[in-house]
Amino acid sequence: MQGGLRVFLSQGNVFKNAVLQRIRMANPSLLQPAAFSRCESTAAPAARIEEHGFESTTIADILKGKGKGADGSWLWCTTNDTVYNAVQSMTQHNVGALVVVKSDEKSIAGIITERDYLRKIIVQGRSSKSTKVGDIMTEENKLITVKPDTKVLRAMQLMTDNRIRHIPVIDEKGMVGMLSIGDVVRAVVSEHRQELDRLNAFIQGGY
Repeated sequence: MQGGLRVFLSQGNVFKNAVLQRIRMANPSLLQPAAFSRCESTAAPAARIEEHGFESTTIADILKGKGKGADGSWLWCTTNDTVYNAVQSMTQHNVGALVVVKSDEKSIAGIITERDYLRKIIVQGRSSKSTKVGDIMTEENKLITVKPDTKVLRAMQLMTDNRIRHIPVIDEKGMVGMLSIGDVVRAVVSEHRQELDRLNAFIQGGY
């Protein structure tokens, strides 16, 4: 999915550049720096049309976009739960990962994902009903996490570099939520739609 995301972003940039090129061909004066500098205080949106994007978007923004029911909520299991029960929970809630908490249900012990199940249970021929989550999870000391104020671009880079699809979001008080590659893709699609709307409005004279 990470490869697909890179292709999507690349195609989106190609399309955006093509539209901007069309604007330049139709009326080159529209995108002259000098023209914009003279009316910077009144025409800032048009002047900086190419600078809109993910640069300032944070993970907190994405969590809020998921809705009040999802913002700050996350699914979990304990280290003593069986892998079978954990996978069953993932299936029921249509998610690909669960945060694993210690037996006291207060501190994070790690994370278990679909990939853990496939590689450490199915491929190795182990029983999911007799194997504990704590035996196959990614432990806390190896866990990659982000903060609510982390930029989405940074989270995307972490996912790509480490080939992961889920990142726990943690602040000074503890667990805040879970960011998935699906959340990032939906945010990227939304941003591109908004950017295309801005470009269309620019072409139509909406700015």
